[in-house]
Amino acid sequence: MSDLRGQAAAAREAALCMQAVSTSEKNDALLRAAALLRERTDEILAANLIDLSSAREKGMSPAFIERLTLTEKRIEGMASGLVDVASLPDPVGEMLEKWTRPNGLAIEKVRVPIGVIAIIYESRPNVTVDAAALCLKSGNAVILRGGSDAIKSNGALCGILQEAARRAGLPEGCVSLVTDTSHEAASELMRLNGLVDVLIPRGGRGLIRSVVENATVPVIETGAGVCHVYADRDCDPEMGVTIAVSAKISRPSVCNSAETLLVDSAIAETFLPRCLAALKAKGVEIRGCERTKQICPWVGDATDEDWDTEYNDLIYSVKVVDGVDEAIAHINRHGTRHSEAIITENPKTARRFMSLVDAACVYWNASTRFTDGGEFGFGAEIGISNQKLHARGPMGLRELTTIKYKITGSGQIR
Repeated sequence: MSDLRGQAAAAREAALCMQAVSTSEKNDALLRAAALLRERTDEILAANLIDLSSAREKGMSPAFIERLTLTEKRIEGMASGLVDVASLPDPVGEMLEKWTRPNGLAIEKVRVPIGVIAIIYESRPNVTVDAAALCLKSGNAVILRGGSDAIKSNGALCGILQEAARRAGLPEGCVSLVTDTSHEAASELMRLNGLVDVLIPRGGRGLIRSVVENATVPVIETGAGVCHVYADRDCDPEMGVTIAVSAKISRPSVCNSAETLLVDSAIAETFLPRCLAALKAKGVEIRGCERTKQICPWVGDATDEDWDTEYNDLIYSVKVVDGVDEAIAHINRHGTRHSEAIITENPKTARRFMSLVDAACVYWNASTRFTDGGEFGFGAEIGISNQKLHARGPMGLRELTTIKYKITGSGQIR
């Protein structure tokens, strides 16, 4: 048996035991983990510094470095997230439906844990804590497989999570980290049928495509984010500029950051100079269509490839469209079914956009950056699902459960 298969087998045993763990025990583990994160901030930052030094030596991009970086503030955010998850209602055991058949059978439909959840993710250490917190609170065992560039940070964080779980009396193996970051180990994890119940990839398009195409275990596909902001002819110009700018610059390296700005031709002459100047002042590189360049000649060229690119950087592609229907068509052709926004004061136009755009989250007069488990009140999220089966949008505790039917009889036979 390989080391990874043995690790998964231990997680399977832990998952069976987790079904009997009480809510108070799970919350105790999360609160202990939060306290340990705060106590060992210096230890975590030291581990992260090793990862950062290595990444800089390899010439990784500023956006990559930003995602990899931990600070005291981000560690405190992770600790607060653990406390938030502990305060949420436990979905396990929730009664969804109950009815009695004519033959007297009493049927209950209840929430139960999925079992063993494996997460493959890239170099964003906060995922280690968020994923573990949600899996533990929902009664699952979790196998974490982060990127090689964050192995020291992930190791420090996972060690704290494991210690907290032990102190709270949770079963050994309920949280584990794959320390072999080779492609071979990732491929093996994708094929551990019978041990892994579901695999969730969290990262860029390349990672997600690789998992979806190669995994034999069930996969929940999380979304790469080619997200759009559409400034309609009836938008409030000040609101439109504010949202278009913030949706890009507030944190460009994350999946809910806007990548393309669409502007109705009816307002393009006045809206674009103001909005693009504000973006330029924030250091954003603008790549525009021909109509955009006619209005703002200083912008760069947008190629066909730009409309399908998740930059994760201070780059915006900009296109002038003739009304809401062209905006909808562009989004449905080039978007990743993640998060889309319309800025308009016209309710009829907004309703049309929100009904016809194919995305997990559609916003009216708000930034795409709100697609987030914490912002939705879930405490945290394990990813943003842009598929349509089982889960869609930010995946919180309930999305990490399945259902069980419990049937009580009095001797009935068939």
